[in-house]
Amino acid sequence: MKVKVIDEEHEKDLENGINNFIKENDIDVIDIKLSSSCSIYGEEQIYCFTALIIYTEKNN
Repeated sequence: MKVKVIDEEHEKDLENGINNFIKENDIDVIDIKLSSSCSIYGEEQIYCFTALIIYTEKNN
């Protein structure tokens, strides 16, 4: 079993990152855990969208 962490500032970028990782690798996804957070830096809001993909590599 292996894990992959993907972190993006926009949820659509995270969605694309997850889809690309699955498409580009020969894997069986076991689970995907999602997390989001928001912080304030000055007057700017900073968002963080994170996915932890738990997977196994397929045996060919």
